[in-house]
Amino acid sequence: MPDTGQSPEIVTVACLSDNYAYLVHDPASGATAVFDVPEVAPIMAALAARGWQLSDIVITHHHDDHTQGVAALRMATGAKVWGARADAHRLPPLDRALAEGDRVTIGTLVAHVIDVSGHTIGHLAYHMPSAGAVFTADSLMALGCGRLFEGSAAQMWESLQKLAALPPDTLVCSGHEYTASNARFAMTIEPDNRALISRCEEIEKARAAGRPTVPSILATELATNPFLRAADPAIARSLGCDGQDPAVVFARIRRLKDSF
Repeated sequence: MPDTGQSPEIVTVACLSDNYAYLVHDPASGATAVFDVPEVAPIMAALAARGWQLSDIVITHHHDDHTQGVAALRMATGAKVWGARADAHRLPPLDRALAEGDRVTIGTLVAHVIDVSGHTIGHLAYHMPSAGAVFTADSLMALGCGRLFEGSAAQMWESLQKLAALPPDTLVCSGHEYTASNARFAMTIEPDNRALISRCEEIEKARAAGRPTVPSILATELATNPFLRAADPAIARSLGCDGQDPAVVFARIRRLKDSF
């Protein structure tokens, strides 16, 4: 991308009761994308407030609370729609079908496509180095990860390792405001983790003030998110999984969260 002296802009848009969409604006070209469309009105309002014209709709996975506004938003804006080729049979009609290793171009911005199947089969994440962000929806979440509705624990662990390998200062733009509940669960896994204790206090203050807890920073997730920390021997021992493969430990953590 040419150096224009202008950084991409990311706007977090609250939708429905606890969903988030993300606008990404390229000042160099004027192009603007939205990642997922849980609801049309808040996205249209955010665009209008900034004088932006939507050029692209990028879908992470097929669940209704991420796609139900796509058809209306496309009709209102003429934006082209990007999504997973493997999921095309249950997504809104796609202009561009994607698989891992492909690229999404938004003006002069480029997002790299990562297959993060687990929550669903065909779930994609989008890493945009120029914005220092990854759009993860329901794969990696703030202090959590999505339930395994379709994939296996081993598959989800592999997907999370792809995201964990990104630069530690990457913004993790996830799809829901589940962080307070996730924090309470995380404390049952690592009650003595000082970074986690501090983060829980910050989350409590943010939610009391009505502020979103996302995006988060990958380094913070690596230090506090139990689903990324399954390779830690101390966590394995505490869960009765001493010496077992991290994917097995991850599966144990996921089962505990499902019944939390």
